[in-house]
Amino acid sequence: MKQQISYCGLLCHSCPIYLATRENDEPKKYEMRTEIAEQCTKLFGTEYRPEDINDCDGCRTEGGRLFSGCNTCLMRNCAKDKGLENCACCSEYACEQLLKFFAMELEAKKRLDKIRSKRQ
Repeated sequence: MKQQISYCGLLCHSCPIYLATRENDEPKKYEMRTEIAEQCTKLFGTEYRPEDINDCDGCRTEGGRLFSGCNTCLMRNCAKDKGLENCACCSEYACEQLLKFFAMELEAKKRLDKIRSKRQ
């Protein structure tokens, strides 16, 4: 199966929100969303509740379910507006916003660097 890579380089299939979306056991799904809400609150300084963690099919999915935080994601919106497959395809790679993100997500940087190196 081909890996679904987000604009910023995250792997959708390992994203906790994506995994919670696919969980069929409702108590387990709520537990997962509670943990995600706690992490989002810590990382982003905005109060999240489990109810705020909605279903998501990946930020590049057209017409699918999308996590509410993705609607305001600067990296997603920028790449989408430019019609890019992901941020590695951008002439401004790696922008300031992406560098801040990479400080928290080194694996995403490695993934995008690899994609970028294949394009050049």
